[in-house]
Amino acid sequence: MHLAYPAVLAVLLFCTGLYGVLARRNAILVLMSVELMLNAVNLNLVAFDVWLRDTLHAGQALTLFTIAIAAAEIGIGLAIVLMVHRSRGTADIDRLRDNAETPGGDGAAHEQTGKKAEATA
Repeated sequence: MHLAYPAVLAVLLFCTGLYGVLARRNAILVLMSVELMLNAVNLNLVAFDVWLRDTLHAGQALTLFTIAIAAAEIGIGLAIVLMVHRSRGTADIDRLRDNAETPGGDGAAHEQTGKKAEATA
């Protein structure tokens, strides 16, 4: 087996995932794009493991570890996205950035601007 075929496929998968992360606005689609990128890495690990004829099969072992991490990541990521969607009504990343809370978090900045507005009136 030539190493070029899986390497080119992995590059295409990774570039597709990278485009999805950079261009998509929906949080679920961003998570799917991250999974594409991780699958490209897994494909490279297995291809290089076969190409090098490693007796320990370290590439395949790392692939199993990466699959386990990816499963945990997608589970936690989807749980976070569902909670954000329930509380804010959208999973759009741009809208989530616009609705971010102030650093104080208790509304102290809004109270101070309200007092300044009352003092000038």
